[in-house]
Amino acid sequence: MEPLLRITNLSKSYGIVPALQRVSFKIYPGEVVGVTGQSGAGKSVLAMLIAGIEEPDAGHITLAQQPLKWPYWARSLGIEMIPQVPILTENLDITGNIFLGYETGWPSPGKLLTWLNPSRMDEKAAHILAQLDAHFTSLRQKVTDLSSEQRQLIAIARVMTHPAKLILVDDPTALLNYSYQQKLLALIQSWQQQGTAVIFNSHNLDHLFAVTDRILVLRHGRLMADYITDETSREEIVSALLGTIDREQLTPAIWALDSYYRAHQHAQRLHHQQQLLERNLAKQGSLNQQLIEQLSYQVKALDKANLALQDAQRRLLTEREQERKHLARELHDQMIQDLLGVNYQFEELEADTDIKPHMFQQLITIRHQIRSFIRDLRRICEDLRPPVIDSLGLGVALESCAGDWSERTGIRVNLELDPNLGRLPETTELSIFRIVQEGLNNVRKHAKADTVKIGLKHTSPRMLQISIIDNGQGIVEDFNLSNLARQGHFGLLGISERVALLGGRLKMQNQNDGGFSLQVEIPHPRVEMVITSDAS
Repeated sequence: MEPLLRITNLSKSYGIVPALQRVSFKIYPGEVVGVTGQSGAGKSVLAMLIAGIEEPDAGHITLAQQPLKWPYWARSLGIEMIPQVPILTENLDITGNIFLGYETGWPSPGKLLTWLNPSRMDEKAAHILAQLDAHFTSLRQKVTDLSSEQRQLIAIARVMTHPAKLILVDDPTALLNYSYQQKLLALIQSWQQQGTAVIFNSHNLDHLFAVTDRILVLRHGRLMADYITDETSREEIVSALLGTIDREQLTPAIWALDSYYRAHQHAQRLHHQQQLLERNLAKQGSLNQQLIEQLSYQVKALDKANLALQDAQRRLLTEREQERKHLARELHDQMIQDLLGVNYQFEELEADTDIKPHMFQQLITIRHQIRSFIRDLRRICEDLRPPVIDSLGLGVALESCAGDWSERTGIRVNLELDPNLGRLPETTELSIFRIVQEGLNNVRKHAKADTVKIGLKHTSPRMLQISIIDNGQGIVEDFNLSNLARQGHFGLLGISERVALLGGRLKMQNQNDGGFSLQVEIPHPRVEMVITSDAS
């Protein structure tokens, strides 16, 4: 299949400052390509060049095998753009801005002009805005009076008025709340299913991993990496962004996504200091060079120490799971079988007609005790390593765990599983099971609850959310996760460590109506999902 868009050695400078340097890549129909990079990396410049807003200093752009010659009108070629900051015509109303350049009407007798059909445009505009769940007092309202978010929604609605071959999405989410961000992600997925190619500029790695097929990393105007999304990780993307770790040496570099943002901000400050030093290098000689090298060495040393710590923690958890699996198998295959054999021997003794009545009653008591031991051992085996998780998957294992826990504790459990859960990597399934297991243990020990709700659902094709919500007494207001180890409470601490090693996020808070909520979001390889949005 021929690429829809081919970028070859595209370069652009503003004065003596290079904004884009010999960037080359290809995009195929229906492909969603994410572009990320630090501020000033060249993401918006790339979008403006493709949209025909700017003209490159060098390089070529080919669309559907046809070379593009500047200046050109991108919309006439099937290229649409959602800019980072919406560009609207202030003296037009909402409908006029949505259909600007694609007005609906009837041709005049001379066919040089078009008689507009306002009611038809209003009807279609209302339909598009309803898909975005955007509400306005009137479609006749001038856009001058609208908020930044409302203006951005109009810019998004504009690209939905007609089919496009390529849509440029230049990081518009900064002006949108969470709900509208999710609407935009659903739109991108629906465009992909319709065969429309999308270039999605964003700083948000969650968004990029949710909807893209590939992720390009720009740094200082250069294309540093081109990753297949399902074959990369957040840590690999961050390493390419910061340029501090060789790709061949990559292992997960960040404990959790929140830690990533802190590290990213710190690295940006370090990089800025390094740039200032580099600018003065010619004047101040070798001393500055030594300072730059020392700064770079310290950053790399910090990264290596962090990597070594995480590798050790990951090996520890893996070895612990292997030991649990081995111990559970030993208990099940040896001790439980031996106890069953002894139980059968007692049953044979009970069948002896010559046995005395008081001895018969003692045999019954001993057999009941043996059965109780066997039940306890089987429960211990389930806690150590549930056998169904290997054969039947995470969903069945959670159902068994929740049912057994509820029966033992008397606490009601409502379990809601995503119907499209499917099988996940073994490490991911085991980690999720342990998170739920530890969460239930915390409820039993501390919550004083009579009901707990467990949820497991996909929030996107590559993101899974686990929620454990009880109706108990909640946690103290000055709760601090870092103090748990000193107080001897390792349950929540263990959950936070597992979440971090999976590259996920953990959120804990008291409920407004009482009780405690624990929510975990973890990434995993893409799972095919049915898109319910009817956006077009």
